[in-house]
Amino acid sequence: MIHSSLYRGTPSPTKLLLSLVALICCSCSPSQNKKNNSEEKDLLVYCSEGSPDSFNPQLVTSGTSYDATANIIYNQLVTYKPGTTEIAPSLAKSWSISDDGLRYTFNLRKDIPFHGSQIFTPSRNLNADDVIFSFNRQRLENHPYHAISGGRYPYFKAQSMERLIEDIRKTGEHQVEFVLTRPESPFLSILATPFASILSAEYAQQLNRLRHPEWIDNKPIGTGPFRFERYEPDAYIRYKRFDDYFSDVKRVKNLVFAITPDAAMRFARFSAGECDVMSYPLPVHLRVAQKNDLKSVQTPGLNVAYWAFNTEKPPFHDAKVRQALTMAVDREAILQTVYDRQATMATNPIPPSSWAYNKNITKVTYSKRKALELLKEAGYENGFSIDIWAMPIQRAYNPNARKMAEMIQQDLADINVDVRIITYEWGTFLSRVSQGLHHSVLLGWNADNADPNNFFSPLLSCSSSVSGNNYAKWCNNEFDDLILKARTSAEQADRTQYYLQAQKIFKQEAPWLTIAHANNSVLVQPEVDGLIVSPIGNINFEGVTLKPLNENATPEASN
Repeated sequence: MIHSSLYRGTPSPTKLLLSLVALICCSCSPSQNKKNNSEEKDLLVYCSEGSPDSFNPQLVTSGTSYDATANIIYNQLVTYKPGTTEIAPSLAKSWSISDDGLRYTFNLRKDIPFHGSQIFTPSRNLNADDVIFSFNRQRLENHPYHAISGGRYPYFKAQSMERLIEDIRKTGEHQVEFVLTRPESPFLSILATPFASILSAEYAQQLNRLRHPEWIDNKPIGTGPFRFERYEPDAYIRYKRFDDYFSDVKRVKNLVFAITPDAAMRFARFSAGECDVMSYPLPVHLRVAQKNDLKSVQTPGLNVAYWAFNTEKPPFHDAKVRQALTMAVDREAILQTVYDRQATMATNPIPPSSWAYNKNITKVTYSKRKALELLKEAGYENGFSIDIWAMPIQRAYNPNARKMAEMIQQDLADINVDVRIITYEWGTFLSRVSQGLHHSVLLGWNADNADPNNFFSPLLSCSSSVSGNNYAKWCNNEFDDLILKARTSAEQADRTQYYLQAQKIFKQEAPWLTIAHANNSVLVQPEVDGLIVSPIGNINFEGVTLKPLNENATPEASN
């Protein structure tokens, strides 16, 4: 039944999608519509999993917000080659690094126009002022735009960028120099992440004159492949192709994010032909897709799912207790039930594809007997009670945290540990976990750049235990010293050795039970051409087109 409803000739559009199409085509003449239908499809519908928190990626850390902004509306100085983690030019056509690693000089392209809108008509192309504005807004508390929209720049601060960047200098109309306080090997990778998107300084000046500076964050202007058109919260986002984009890569004329949080509903819409691309299919959806010759695009993800123990709260302050619980959980059963075998078991906090991965770490063995022995040594032979906070949303690294929590609950009952499962609405959940109100939590991380530091510093450093994403609240000085040395070393061989040692300490101390590394996957209709799923996980519609569909053709096999 799913297979037969795949083709666009027999869709059953919902009221929402009909309204979207009508909205987009309201200015088209019947003859134009007929031409578009027969020769070219100009509308690509992406069934996304949620509403963005902001249209400025400087202000957020969620992948949902990044997908709706960073590669759609904006560009960064550097980017990744599609489908890889190799750094490539973007707004900067070239760059140089001083011998001491303290100065990065970027040469900007000279032909980069910004989008226009009803309230803004650019008078100039991108120059060094826009780069300086975009970073100084986040870096300098006395910057006139720093406090706009709350003044929180979570990723910038999590990377300690305000302490790393000593100055940003305009060394030419199209040249800018970053001066660092110390060498930072991952710096180029950091600049390829969404928070480093470049905004228009001229637009900011215009909004100041209009006395609406906050519009810079919700009426976005960028240099990216698509212009922002309209947003209806929890319903859709509409974009229009930016025809003056500096790259001649092919794109569809209209792009719509049809916001559909429920995974089953997303799959139903995809199966009915209402979506060209579906985000975050569940493992069961991928299995159905394989059986029905539906097309999926997958790549091994730079991610990790984990169970973090709040080391500031007993009994998790005791490493023996943490080690005992890691042995008491049957992760093979979790991989089978939660991931449908479409993930690999995680041993380290970084995935095996990382150049810093330690292959010699001994895997945790599932053993209730050993777990009970360790609990007895720690003085907990009579057991105890704990809470497990399960995130309420679906992510590639964890498609069903609630089910995972229930399986852990059953395993721990066998070693006299009573588990209460807790969850909240996503925003509340993250806020309360960040405050350290949890006992333990099931979460995960999808890297937003390829450097291994992107796992270690934001998730496990001492500074992030205070202000960042270190939900284990774990601070180990020896581990912290090693990852700092790795960040400031120029030679990858030296960095590798530091990270190998850091992973040994992590495994011995067990602030997490590492659970899985999962594939990044989307489902696509047969006429979608050119979509590449990044190992980093972000969706990118640059280079994606809709080819004419031969109704007699056989759908392509799943990748």
